[in-house]
Amino acid sequence: MPDTHIDVYVHFWGRLAREVRPYWSSVGLSFLTSVLAAPFSLLLPLPLKIAVDSIIGDRPLPGFLTASLPANFVNSGSAILLVAVGLVLAIALLDQLRGLCNTMLVSYAGEQLLLGFRAQLFSHVQRLSFSYHDSKGTADSVYRIQNDTYSFQWILMYALTPLIGAMFTLIGMIVVMARMEWLLALVALAVCPVLMLITSVSCNRLRKGWEVAKQLESGALSVVHEALTGLRVIQAFGQEEREHGRFIQQSQHGKTARLRLAFIQGSSRALFVLTTAVGTALVLLIGVRRVQSGDLSVGSLVLAMGYLAQLYPTAQLISETITGMQGGLASAARVFAVLDELPDVLERPHARPLGRAQGGLSFRNVSFSYSATAQPVLRDVSIDIPAGMRLGIKGVTGAGKTTLVNLLSRFYDPTQGQVLLDGIDLRDYRLADLRRQFALVLQDPVLFSTTIAENIAYAKPDATRDEIIRAAEAAHAHEFISQLPDGYETLVGERGMRLSGGERQRISLARAFLRDTPILILDEPTSSVDVKTEAVIMEAMEHLMKGRTSLLIAHRLTTLRHCSVVVEIANGRVTLTPSAIAEVPSGAAVS
Repeated sequence: MPDTHIDVYVHFWGRLAREVRPYWSSVGLSFLTSVLAAPFSLLLPLPLKIAVDSIIGDRPLPGFLTASLPANFVNSGSAILLVAVGLVLAIALLDQLRGLCNTMLVSYAGEQLLLGFRAQLFSHVQRLSFSYHDSKGTADSVYRIQNDTYSFQWILMYALTPLIGAMFTLIGMIVVMARMEWLLALVALAVCPVLMLITSVSCNRLRKGWEVAKQLESGALSVVHEALTGLRVIQAFGQEEREHGRFIQQSQHGKTARLRLAFIQGSSRALFVLTTAVGTALVLLIGVRRVQSGDLSVGSLVLAMGYLAQLYPTAQLISETITGMQGGLASAARVFAVLDELPDVLERPHARPLGRAQGGLSFRNVSFSYSATAQPVLRDVSIDIPAGMRLGIKGVTGAGKTTLVNLLSRFYDPTQGQVLLDGIDLRDYRLADLRRQFALVLQDPVLFSTTIAENIAYAKPDATRDEIIRAAEAAHAHEFISQLPDGYETLVGERGMRLSGGERQRISLARAFLRDTPILILDEPTSSVDVKTEAVIMEAMEHLMKGRTSLLIAHRLTTLRHCSVVVEIANGRVTLTPSAIAEVPSGAAVS
């Protein structure tokens, strides 16, 4: 990354320009209609000058009006007054039509940008490794996708677009004032270095302040997310007030940070207005003196003050837009930071394609830890699992059972050693092809807030209704599904909470049947159900495991009774249990 503040800004705006390249056509049109505001602003004081100099006074009309109007209009005060009034109305009408076009174009382009960046960030976040989500948390990603992406819409459409228009207007007014009365223009611009200093200092302070505020807001959202996902535990232990206090405390920090930002913005605005008031007073003083000396007409002074009445507010608008943009820039930087994150699990160039694997698995001297400073979860593990074998895995909570099987799907890669599928390192396969070899049934089944049929078909989106029903029958789920009022079209609710734990687990098994993979991973599939439901699920699992390489994690030995080999994980190492040594089939090895 660049070292200086200027380089950082150049890098940031260059990155932003590249990211919004697909939207330049709509953004460019909105820029154009915004820039067209400049000529209308320059024309606004003209009717007033005409009225003062050519109707109240006796000065001739501007040359372009004398050339374009009939002679009887030029010599008639009433006709000139009508022309001035007509110009006021025409300028206002055309400017409002331009404003309407600008509003619609800005809204359209802004919505395109917002949707595009949200979709891009969501897609990228889904592909990041579990280690990233473990460290950052779900709420932080949600905040960046839903809140921080607004910054691109705001920066480009509601800050940068009017900012460019305002800058053109400002330049135009300075040029006109300089051509009309260079001394007054010079006096008006004398305060500009002070205005630039105020803006620069405010920008630096606001940018740092917004970075802190965004982190605090994300932290408050994390409290809400944790509370709502753990609501049953909170209510069971009567800790509603405690969680409410956590939320208030976290939000209080965010409130303090935003109040500090409001003070910086308010004090910056006050200093800016006071500085421009000094400039206005100097222009008025010198202008009146020049009118008294006969070097300047009253109309020219009125026109100069009219331009000045727009010039300083335009300069203030530019300053406030730049300072107000700092919050958006902080959010955009947070989005770019996520987009720059690379998954820990990467696909190698020219990775092998994989159709359907035979299912032989091997762990060769595998060690794993979740970070460079953490203690290893697995230590020098070596297991050979022939295709079609049923391997039971037991161990105390936290021993590393789930970590072991997570390495198979490359949710993580080993810190040391290799994991092989059919004799080939998993890292040599295409990632999507590799993950198609596994069906996963978890202790806490993951269901989506849609219908039962769609949840089963999640494993195979193009499955027919007959295939879905056959999978449900194999998982012993068809009977209870058929008794529901809407059958397979029943909505399961968020995380499937409208169904019982056993029903959710059987739908998860049906999904595994439908996926029809050579390797099956069953992670504590019966730990949260009663004995009767366990018997039903075990019968379905026995059917599911036939002909597949199966890894079954469980605490209950009764759950492991169908396994060919049972291993135990303790202190990061894998050993055969004494009761299983005699059952090791030919070709299987554990060390």
